[in-house]
Amino acid sequence: MAELPIEQSGDKSLPKEPKTQADFFLRAAEKVRAKFPQSPGVYLFQDQSGRVLYVGKAKSLRSRAGSYFLKAAAEDQRTRKLVREIYDVDFMEAESEVDALLMESRLIKDIQPPFNKELRDDKSFPYLQITTHEDFPRIEVTREPRTSGVKLYGPFTSAGSLNGAIQVLQRVFQFRTCSLDIDAEDERWRWFRPCLLASIKQCTAPCNLRISKDEYRKDIGRLKKFLEGKRKPLLKEMKKEMLEAATAKRFEQAARLRDEIAMLESLHERGDLDKHVQPEVFYIDPQKGLVGLQKVLKLKAVPRTIEGMDIAHLGGDETVASLVQFIDGMPFKPGYRRYRIREVEGIDDYASMQEIVSRRFAKLRDDTELFPDLLLIDGGKGQLNSVLKAFASLSIEPPQIISLAKKEELIFVPGRETPLRLTRHSFALRLLQYIRDEAHRFAQHYHHLLRRKKTFDLE
Repeated sequence: MAELPIEQSGDKSLPKEPKTQADFFLRAAEKVRAKFPQSPGVYLFQDQSGRVLYVGKAKSLRSRAGSYFLKAAAEDQRTRKLVREIYDVDFMEAESEVDALLMESRLIKDIQPPFNKELRDDKSFPYLQITTHEDFPRIEVTREPRTSGVKLYGPFTSAGSLNGAIQVLQRVFQFRTCSLDIDAEDERWRWFRPCLLASIKQCTAPCNLRISKDEYRKDIGRLKKFLEGKRKPLLKEMKKEMLEAATAKRFEQAARLRDEIAMLESLHERGDLDKHVQPEVFYIDPQKGLVGLQKVLKLKAVPRTIEGMDIAHLGGDETVASLVQFIDGMPFKPGYRRYRIREVEGIDDYASMQEIVSRRFAKLRDDTELFPDLLLIDGGKGQLNSVLKAFASLSIEPPQIISLAKKEELIFVPGRETPLRLTRHSFALRLLQYIRDEAHRFAQHYHHLLRRKKTFDLE
């Protein structure tokens, strides 16, 4: 095949009547530039016979689809074969990036475009799985879907984007993602203490029987309708149900429906997946990492909530600390916190960490909020001991604490003489490294912001 005339910046020379594959390629490039909007949606590349070659989602259709008509796409090993077969391109707009993600998965399932498989780095696609055999169905992300007892949605092209969408949708529908086997008829669940998601109103806490089996299943039914692209009829149904609840003076139910409707209607404002989850790190399997941590640390249960802390300074100037929060092995951005060190002068990482731990956990205690299942400190045995002193001075029973030393990636555990040394390929170690590195990145970013502000104030 002849070399394609790749689109260059400012090149507007186009054939009036496309005759060759190169002409069709340029016509498709111009179509993207002239007709595609800067809004969310999916784009579809087609070959000469009209067969869909590839379906992709985009936050900005024009920018994302247009990237395939640049020189880099023709030279990239993963995309150059696709680029050489493009004869036409089309798009479908979506109301938000979350809607675009769901639309993309439905189209891939229906059309099965050949290049959606060829351009994958992974051996299998992620799916969203809703259990159907439980009193309170749960939502899971899996690459190995079950063949019975579940309702599947997908495949999706990115586990990272799917996890981001779940965190967005969980704010609306407040479903559970835990693995608890909850029996609606067992009153002992009323004494179970719900996790953090209940306190931040991202789960209705069926584990504490705060919601009935029927009401919870209604929420799951609404989630299914949304996942199937039935947003408008869903909103109509919810508004009717809200009015009926208000008329019957079930004001708490009416208020909850009102809030869910408002969040659904403004989903485009909260549908930015990048704000809810970090880009996918393919070599990390969160679930295997969590199970591995339970095993190596000899925990009673798989840790659901992990917090990581780090200190940042430059020559003792503008010392700051960061706290990052992970839920079910994924970053939970609303739980991130930044701190300026108030009581420590100069360079003293031990004292700085003591101050931050004291401030963080004294507040959690005073507000009667849940402690994390695991606290990860960046550093070695010295940092770990300083944190233990902070808890002792507060007379607070600490959660499980560990520290991770950078050079040899040794894990220090209270009460253990020698540190743990995991293999470099351990899922547990990779998850801890991810959390540690994210805490470091977040601390450094805050430190740079303060230094820049100080510089501007001096000028």
